[in-house]
Amino acid sequence: MPNRPHTTAYRQDRLWLAAMVHRISGVLLACFLPLHFLVLGLAIEGEAKLNGFLTWTQSPLVKLAETGLVALLAVHLLGGLRVLVIEHMPWRDDQKRLATWAMSIAAAVAAVFLIRVYT
Repeated sequence: MPNRPHTTAYRQDRLWLAAMVHRISGVLLACFLPLHFLVLGLAIEGEAKLNGFLTWTQSPLVKLAETGLVALLAVHLLGGLRVLVIEHMPWRDDQKRLATWAMSIAAAVAAVFLIRVYT
């Protein structure tokens, strides 16, 4: 096998970037799940502990984090749909444009959530 120079030029491609964003959003969502289960556990421990946590969630930093979570969910959902399209439909020349639209829709979903949280 001939020696080929190692290149990372493919990393500038929008489809590669979309795939990486999908993977990273999946990892971050997986990191969020234990925290979610911890909060659900507070409900079992008693109303006072859960109410204390819910009071804390009214802070602006938590609201911003919730917006990030919604953005991650939107990005991951649209990235998953992108993968389904790639695997089950014929290749189209405008795949990169569709990936860009998916990211734009995810950003719009997060923006709408942020606006609704603060109004």
